Formats: sequence, C-alpha cells, structure tokens
Amino acid sequence: MKFRTRAIHVGNERCAQTGAVVPPIHVASTFVQHEAGKWREFDYSRSGNPTRKGLEQTVAALEGGCGGLAFSSGMAAIHGVVTMLESGDHVVAGEDIYGGTYRLLHHVANRAGIGVDLVDTTDVAQIANAMTPQTKLVWIESPGNPRLTITDIAACAEVAHAKGALLGIDNTFATPVLTRPLELGADIVMHSATKYLSGHSDLMGGVLVVKSEELFDRLYFVQNATGAVLSPFDSFLCSRGIKTLALRVLEQSRTAQQMAEWLEDHSQVRRVLYPGLPNHPGHQIAGQQMHDAFGAMLSFELDADLDATRRFVESTTLFQLAVSLGAVESLIEQPATMSHASYDAADRAAHNITDSLIRLSVGLEDFDDLQQDLQAAFTAAGS
Repeated sequence: MKFRTRAIHVGNERCAQTGAVVPPIHVASTFVQHEAGKWREFDYSRSGNPTRKGLEQTVAALEGGCGGLAFSSGMAAIHGVVTMLESGDHVVAGEDIYGGTYRLLHHVANRAGIGVDLVDTTDVAQIANAMTPQTKLVWIESPGNPRLTITDIAACAEVAHAKGALLGIDNTFATPVLTRPLELGADIVMHSATKYLSGHSDLMGGVLVVKSEELFDRLYFVQNATGAVLSPFDSFLCSRGIKTLALRVLEQSRTAQQMAEWLEDHSQVRRVLYPGLPNHPGHQIAGQQMHDAFGAMLSFELDADLDATRRFVESTTLFQLAVSLGAVESLIEQPATMSHASYDAADRAAHNITDSLIRLSVGLEDFDDLQQDLQAAFTAAGS
C-alpha cells in the first residue's frame, strides 16, 4: 500500500465484532487472563493496550520500521532512548536541537554519568572527531530546531556505525511524509506526536520507531519498566490525526515555501532559514532526502534588536504566540526566550540562537491572510 493508504488503514482495521470502521477505544487498565502465569497478548495497559498498539503499528508502517512504541510525550520518548545508556557512556548530539532535548542531555542524563558533546552535524567530520570509545549514541535533527540546518542522515549513519554507536533522529519537523530516516540508515526515529502526527494541538505524545527487533525489545523493556506510556484516548486522537497527515504536511509546506520566498525579499529581514530556498546551505542534501517538499517550519532573523523582536512576535493575530508546532493553526515564537530558553546563554550565543531569531510553524490558513498578519507585525516592530 502507498503512504496515504497505510496512514488510513494500517493499525485502524475495522472492528471484527461490530464492523465499526473506526476501532473502539480500549480504556481498560487490566485484562483477564485464562490461566495463572500464562499471559495473553494484553495483561496491563502499561505493558500494552489495543488502542495504543494500533497507533504504534501505523507509525511503524509509515516509517518502515519493525515496530513502534508510543510514549506520554516526545521528551518521554527521548528519555526512553537515553535510559538505555549506562554510566560512563557518551552521546554526540547536534547543536541545532530542541531545547528540551538539550536540557535532558545536559541537566538530567549527566546526573547518571552520561557525557554529551554538541557538534555541527552538517559537518560529518565534526561528528567523527567528537566520538570516543564510550560513544554509544549519535542524536540529530534534520531539519534542525530552530535554525533549520540540514544534516546528511546517510553519512551520519555510516560514521556512527563505524564507531559502534546507534544513530537516533528526531524526525518531528520532517515527518515520514517528507523523510524516512530508517531507509537512510538510522536506527531510531523519534516523533513528538504532539506536533504533526496529531496535527490539532489537542494531545501530548511521543513515538519511537526502530529498525531491529533487538533494539525494539530493549526499548520496550525501558518503556514498560518506567511507565511513561500514551493513554488510550490520546492514542485514538493521534491515530485520527495521522489519517490526514500527508495532506496537511504537503499543503502547509507549500505555504511555508511561499512565506520563505516573500520574507527573503523583505527589507526588515536579515536572513531566512528555510531548506527550500536555493541559497540555504543544506538545500541540495534536503532535496535528496526530503520528498516532495521542504517542510512547514521556517525561521528568520529580524534586522532589529531584542525589544523590536518582542514587539513583532507579540503583534501577530493569526500566528499565535505559543511554543509547539505542526498543527493546523499557525504559531510564532522567539526561540531565545521560549522553546530554547533552557540552553545556557553561552551555548545559545555559540550556536547562533540570537535574540532576533523568530520561528514560524506555518498552518493551514490562507497564505494571503498569513502574509498580511506578518506585515502588520513588521509595522509594529518598526514603530
């Protein structure tokens, strides 16, 4: 089956008992067993739930993995990966990553004796140079957050595997509609299901998809032992959202491309960060590993100071001032004070997360309306 067909049908088989085309939501916390000590497929909802299983099957099918695991949030999913590591292990991560991931690696994982180094993953040589015999995980994002950097996933996989490390990638921005990292050599794919997978700003969730059964078993053990699983109702909402995932992402990406091209010519904009622009440093690689479009996330820097940037993000109407992304409504934020405020100030400066940087999540509104909304903000910022 093609992608859109899988999104609708895999994991969403009609109810065998009633014929309902939408599977029922199984809210039970526990399941009756026929014999003591002989477990059926489901026994306790932390260990497995029919509604959650359906979602996990859907995302695994879209990413081309052997299995999926749904967590209570994207950060819970990433924490599940990090929990596989042991004291003394080392992580090489991209410098253009979500602020919550930075916080987890620098202020939680470090307490367990896990080391981390951030590098510019657009330069694969930097990854190789940062790896040590203790490096067990390379963690990247492509496109990166918030600077929309593009990393060569296949090249990263070669470097990681040559040194005996796993390659994990946060694929939230691209979604499996545009990029399928397991096909490019990655071992683990993570989605903040809160974002594009659900698409409607009405749930929290995270999903891991893996390439091998051995890795799936290791991560399932962690998930079951720690218990941060996605609820049945949130699993249902996410499954419903995925049915329109491809349509939403491609249309939002089309609008984002228009927005990036308009912003690039705006007199009050210093630079636009969007991989769909030919002058983007990662444009060529993005064209090779992203299918059909370049995503609906973009960032740009105002030719202005901190106060003017704040006036800008506080002046939009359709672009709502909020963290998160990937839903039908457009959002705007200032990474330095919002999504990436958890970065140490020195690291923000070192990684070019400037005070004038603005991140947009382009929704499904009409381009003309969004353009007018931003133009009004430009007027307010310049006043």
